[in-house]
Amino acid sequence: MNAFNIDLRLNAWARRRAGQGCGLLLSFLLLSLLAACGGGGGSSNESVAPAPAPTPVPVGSATTTLGFSLPRAGLGAAELAVIVVDGDAQSEAIAGYYQTARGIPAANIIRVKLNTGSATISVADFAALKADVDAKLPAGVQATLLTWTAPSRVVGTCAMSITSAMAFGYDSKYCGGCSATASSSYFDSESKHAWVDHKIRPSMMLGAASLAAAKTLIDRGVRADASQPAGDGYLLRTSDAARSVRYADFSGLPAAWAGRLQLNYSDNSAGAAADAIENKSDVLFYFTGLSKVPKLGSIGFRPGAVADHLTSYGGLLPGSGQMPITDWLDAGATASFGTVEEPCNFTQKFPKASVLIDQYYRGATVIEAYWKSVHWPGQGLFVGEPLARPFPDSPSFTLENGQYLISTRALRSNASYSLEYRVGAAGTWTALAAFNNSRAEAQTLRSPLPPATATELRWRGPCPTNSALQCTLSASP
Repeated sequence: MNAFNIDLRLNAWARRRAGQGCGLLLSFLLLSLLAACGGGGGSSNESVAPAPAPTPVPVGSATTTLGFSLPRAGLGAAELAVIVVDGDAQSEAIAGYYQTARGIPAANIIRVKLNTGSATISVADFAALKADVDAKLPAGVQATLLTWTAPSRVVGTCAMSITSAMAFGYDSKYCGGCSATASSSYFDSESKHAWVDHKIRPSMMLGAASLAAAKTLIDRGVRADASQPAGDGYLLRTSDAARSVRYADFSGLPAAWAGRLQLNYSDNSAGAAADAIENKSDVLFYFTGLSKVPKLGSIGFRPGAVADHLTSYGGLLPGSGQMPITDWLDAGATASFGTVEEPCNFTQKFPKASVLIDQYYRGATVIEAYWKSVHWPGQGLFVGEPLARPFPDSPSFTLENGQYLISTRALRSNASYSLEYRVGAAGTWTALAAFNNSRAEAQTLRSPLPPATATELRWRGPCPTNSALQCTLSASP
């Protein structure tokens, strides 16, 4: 019998005998048997790795959750600041309505001076505006909402959208026409707190041209919350080849989301069918590539719907001859995106539908999901009602029937998570349960209990700044 087989049998025997006071005897027998088989005597021609120490097996006698709770997904009202143009009646009215609808704290209403008569703002004037905003923001704010439609872009040597400039500050590395631009570390991240983790505050412009339109949009966003919509998403490859470069990301999504979301992919690259949908209801997602999207009046959007079209100047408000992204809002969508200067058709400069849908479905607000879906967002303007959240994560951690139940929808696809415990502040962390999550969905996981002597629990998973690494995401108080 070789040392490896002995080791396996002893480990299996040790697990059966755990908690019965045989640890010292087991260690003695293990060392003796390994020595007899050449595992440490130095006479073997093959080197044998030392046997790993057996992992302690919890006896499952805990009677408490130790005050542990899972991290929540989704931006809260207290983490959003609303930026208001002081003295502008429409901006002030929109901010007041939004504050009431969403329960925004009074300290998060930030008043600024701004010329809303121009579609652009200079780099110098914007720097003063941003400095004023930053100085007034409460410490916990992670994102901002702008309550005007002009100015929509900051113009220097190149043009950044005002929402991206509010997040990063104006910097020409984020713009410059048909060239690669700086990336966002927030892209497809697991961050729950953008400012804490990435030192940016994602920004969104409400995008409503009137108070009445703003109220309708805000109410739509509120109605979206916890609505758990099932349908329908439309992802179109049109006959406009230059604007349909996202099709490679679109094509596999219906199969990937089968059983959770009803997504539909249409390929009209040959021009034999239609370049747009019409007479559809309950539309949740609509992503396409055209300079102008027809038939919007025939579409019924669900509250919380996200829609955009890849084209050069959709975010160039008030308009450039191409369809402005605010047309999506007027048609009933809750959020949209478009670029403010010629970006060329780099897919990194436009929302990646697979990322947006995944982040949204796992509990992110629309501002978080949209921002996380754009790799190079400097030229892009985000518009809509930022706190809309159709798929909220309401995580729970409970002790039931001799086990822990972990309920959440926020777990990242194809990622690993673990629940661990330790005894005392200097104790070694020991795994209770490990989970390899295959797909995004609401689920309940089960874990054995730690011993009654356990003093802390922690939840490990993909890091907020690098999802390839493991971090502690939550721990006992």
